[in-house]
Amino acid sequence: MKRKHKRLVFVAISGGLLAVAAALALSAFEESIVFFRSPTEIVEAPPAEDRRLRIGGLVEDGSVERDGSPTVRFRITDLENTVQVAYTGLLPDLFREGQGVVAEGRMKGGIFVADEVLAKHDENYMPPEVADALKKSGQWQHMKDKMESGGQMPAKGTYGQ
Repeated sequence: MKRKHKRLVFVAISGGLLAVAAALALSAFEESIVFFRSPTEIVEAPPAEDRRLRIGGLVEDGSVERDGSPTVRFRITDLENTVQVAYTGLLPDLFREGQGVVAEGRMKGGIFVADEVLAKHDENYMPPEVADALKKSGQWQHMKDKMESGGQMPAKGTYGQ
């Protein structure tokens, strides 16, 4: 083989190896991506049951069910649609009805089985994904007014707004 051909073969093999390495890296990255969905998005286009995702919204009033087992059942709403959630474990101290939460897990038989539940960390905070979902559904002002009237958010014109 001529020197020019050897160089061409080396470049071709190197390019092929680089492409395989990039494909493996992207494949591993895709498996670790967790998409955020609102209850309305889940109702309108149910995800595959093996797909890991996050769902965010408000814990629907009157929906928390504890039956003595470590599994807690509740519904997450964006005030337009709701999704039933089952979680086994200790819930965060700030978890309660009417508050913003983000749950991570998978859909199984029409129920979102969460393996992690994150609650808002103070009375003025709502996870950005939850706020965006409420704004998109047109329920943001209604929820903001409800939170202000319930003392969960400072009134307009006060410190922090």
